[in-house]
Amino acid sequence: MTVLGKSPAWADAGGACSGYLVESGNTCVLLDCGPGVLGKLREVRDYASVDAIVLSHLHADHMLDIVPFASALIYGPRWAGSRDGRPRPVLHAPPGSGDAFTVVCEGSGMFGNHVEDAFELREYDPAETLTIGPLSVRFRPVPHFVPAQAVDLADGDGRMTFSSDCGPNADLCDFARDTDLLLIEASVTEEDAAQGGQRGHLTPREAGEHGRRAGARRVVLTHVTDELDAEVVLEQAATAYGAPVELAAELAMYDV
Repeated sequence: MTVLGKSPAWADAGGACSGYLVESGNTCVLLDCGPGVLGKLREVRDYASVDAIVLSHLHADHMLDIVPFASALIYGPRWAGSRDGRPRPVLHAPPGSGDAFTVVCEGSGMFGNHVEDAFELREYDPAETLTIGPLSVRFRPVPHFVPAQAVDLADGDGRMTFSSDCGPNADLCDFARDTDLLLIEASVTEEDAAQGGQRGHLTPREAGEHGRRAGARRVVLTHVTDELDAEVVLEQAATAYGAPVELAAELAMYDV
């Protein structure tokens, strides 16, 4: 897994929002595609070689670069205006995505079918299991401000679980049970969490607790702004997890 973007809803300096490249054998899957992710992807891979994209939810910081990605697939000079030979990756997106992409595209002056013209859009049922090459992809709804799914990817040799954006919840711990790598958001500070109200994000301490309760073999924190002190974030999470944790860094690679 290569981290393309790990920022929260606003990008780090020189960074990108959520996006993770998962490769198994000859299969290449992009997990989330937030602002700035396409440019980071192009640093490590030909965007035309991506087999599928999986979106955890429809917040802008997790999906907005789908629009320029579509532009690259449609208007890139290598296609010379021809559809012949142009790749059309599968876009696995949550229910309602087709309507959402139409609104986004039309609102920015593009054709409403811009995304569907570039990708083979399939709205997944969170209860189903997808098969993408050697990867088995499962979902679990988690509490957020919009419908969101944790995503689990396994290929028989290794397994990683992505929390998506979520507030504290036991379902994630059950879903990620004994995972090899738990990629988990840790967006908010203890001070923010103490304000009360609806919770759609985790603190670093809560992220560590979820990793411990899940029995995750490795915990990597993500969705953390560079405006926070990384050492404090890691210490809070590691204390709750009971072992060292890692902080995702753009273009860092993790073997699972």
